[in-house]
Amino acid sequence: MKRVLIIEDEKPIAELERDYFELHGFAADLVHDGAEGLAMALSGSYDLILLDLNLPGTSGLDVCRAIRDKLDVPILIVSARDEEIDKIRSFGLGADDYITKPFSPSELIARAKAHLARYERFASRAAAAEPEQDQIKVRELVIDKASRRVYVRGEEVILPAREFDVLAFMAANPNRVFSKEELFERLWGFDSAGDIATVAVHIRRVREKIEAVPSNPQFIETVWGAGYRFTV
Repeated sequence: MKRVLIIEDEKPIAELERDYFELHGFAADLVHDGAEGLAMALSGSYDLILLDLNLPGTSGLDVCRAIRDKLDVPILIVSARDEEIDKIRSFGLGADDYITKPFSPSELIARAKAHLARYERFASRAAAAEPEQDQIKVRELVIDKASRRVYVRGEEVILPAREFDVLAFMAANPNRVFSKEELFERLWGFDSAGDIATVAVHIRRVREKIEAVPSNPQFIETVWGAGYRFTV
């Protein structure tokens, strides 16, 4: 049984979310405080995190950042804040999806299941990878697909699941230009559960970790008006 952690300070909403998840076969825990929610999330006991942004104790954005630094687990933001900047910040900190209140409980469950399926799909692909395809080496960059680790100039850099997926996919298809729409469709796998703006955010975060000078990238280049290209 999949376990969901719901970090939401509005008890009626949290209980509604819990009831729907339990109705669909999930086990769900509730917590109404940011700091307590973060401690529970970092226990590693959960398959999915539902996270509000307006939390007492520790803000939802800080909780999202801290979880993503430690864990590869789907994080779905559920918030009444509907400004574009809130979505961009959330995606930039590693959130997988952003759902605005009021929301459809059925849509929430559908999105949660879709993100869980994507995580499981990439994990099974990595486990089934052929030995000769396990590593991609380009200059000082090494991508180990079997262990999902990345090394730059001999030093390991930590990439959360989505960032690793973006880098590994582009490196496996060098010198080809992919539009944002194409990358979103290939890597997120569905049009409704997410925002295409997340593509640019993830590219930026990958660059910050693998490029010597992120503003002058040598691996993932921007092809203006067309998209992005991994250069070998």
